[in-house]
This record gives sequence, structure tokens and C-alpha cells, in this order.
Amino acid sequence: MLFSRPQKKGEFVALNPETGTTTQRDNADEALANLREATALFLEEFPLDHTSGSLLTTFEVAEHA
Repeated sequence: MLFSRPQKKGEFVALNPETGTTTQRDNADEALANLREATALFLEEFPLDHTSGSLLTTFEVAEHA
């Protein structure tokens, strides 16, 4: 899941890149909750092919000076 930096005060966008589901809400918690629901609904209609061998990982990037 990815969050984009708010373009306007209180505007968060959450994206699941594997399914393409996207939501936009007033705060990060609402965006995440809506993304979870949107992704679940998507997967009910279009199940993923689990033979792709995807790898999930996370990392942090230090802020620029």
C-alpha cells in the first residue's frame, strides 16, 4: 500500500499497486480502511493468480537534507 502526500490539507490517497485499487479520504486511517474494503471487493470479483511468485518487502528512505 502506498500513501501519497496530501495535495490539499486533509486529503490522503491510498493505493494498492497489485490490484490498482485506490481511495481518497480526509486522514490516513480512513484512507487505509477504505482501501482495505475496496481491495477486498476487487478480489472477490477478480481473484489474483498466486502463481506469479510476488515478493513483498518494505524499506525506509532517509529524508533529503
